[in-house]
Amino acid sequence: MISTPDRVFRADAKTPAPASAGKLSADRLTTKDGTSLYFKDWGSGPAVVFSHGYPLSSDAWEDQMFFLLQNGYRVIAHDRRGFGRSSQPAKGYDYNTFADDLAQLVDTLDLRGATFVGHSMGGGEVARYVARHGQSRVAKVAFVSSVTPFLLKTATNPTGAPKEVFDGFRASVQADRSQWNLDVTTPYYSFNRPGAKASEGLRQDYWRQGQATGVLAAYHAIGAFSETDFRDDLKQITVPTLVVHGSDDQIVPLEISAKLTAKLIPQAKLVVYDGGSHGLLHVDKDRLNADLLAFLRD
Repeated sequence: MISTPDRVFRADAKTPAPASAGKLSADRLTTKDGTSLYFKDWGSGPAVVFSHGYPLSSDAWEDQMFFLLQNGYRVIAHDRRGFGRSSQPAKGYDYNTFADDLAQLVDTLDLRGATFVGHSMGGGEVARYVARHGQSRVAKVAFVSSVTPFLLKTATNPTGAPKEVFDGFRASVQADRSQWNLDVTTPYYSFNRPGAKASEGLRQDYWRQGQATGVLAAYHAIGAFSETDFRDDLKQITVPTLVVHGSDDQIVPLEISAKLTAKLIPQAKLVVYDGGSHGLLHVDKDRLNADLLAFLRD
C-alpha cells in the first residue's frame, strides 16, 4: 500500500523555485522537469487564468471560459500535471510544484494584469502561486468553492476535517476509483437534496474527466489539498479578491473554508450562494458567470 506522509505542507515563500520559461507549442508547455502541460488559450483582451479542481481538468471551466471569451476576455486554463491531457510524472504532486508549473505557463505566455480564478483544489494553487511568485502579474484573484485556508484538523486548526476522512478518499481511489468518481457526483452537485434535478450527462462528464486523470495524481493530490496549510499564503494577497461558495457545499463546507478565507485577505468580498453546491461552475453557471464578469469589470 502506498503511504502518505503525516507531515503538513506549508508555504516556502522565502525560497521559491525560479519559474524559468519552458518549451511552448500551440497547446503544450514542457516544464523544467520535462512534464508536458496541456493548456487552452482563447481570445484577446484582459487575461483570466483558471485553475481547476480535483479530479477534473481544464474542461471543468468551459462554461466560464466560453462566456468570458464572448465578453472580450482572453481565457487561459491548463490541465494540472497528472490531470487530464497533461503527462503523468512519477512525482511533483505538491502545491509548490503546482504553483511553479502555473508560473512557468504565465511567464511563458507573458501574461500581465491577469485575474486568477481557482475552483476547489485550484484555489490552493492560486494562493500558493501568489505566495511563491508574487503579484507582479496579478490584478485580481477569485476563489470558487476553494479548499483554502486549511482542511485538515490539527492542534492549530481544530475545526478542520479529521485525517481519517481523507484516508477514506485514498482508500476509495485504490479500491474502485471508477465507481467512486461516479458516486461522488451526487453530493458534489447536491443532487441528493429534495427537489434537485440530477443531470446524468453532468455526472458522466465529471466521471470522464476524473478517469482521464492518472492514478498517481488522483491518490497523492488528496494529501496535497487536505494537508497543505494556505493561511500564510492568503495573507500575502493584497489585490481585490472575490470569494464565492455555496451554503450547501457537501465537499468543502462553507464554515471551514470560504468564511475563513475571506477573513485572511484584506480586500476580500465573500458571496454565498444560498443552497449552492460544490459544483457551482455548472449548477449555478449563469449566476457565477455574471458575478465573475461584474468582478472583472469593477
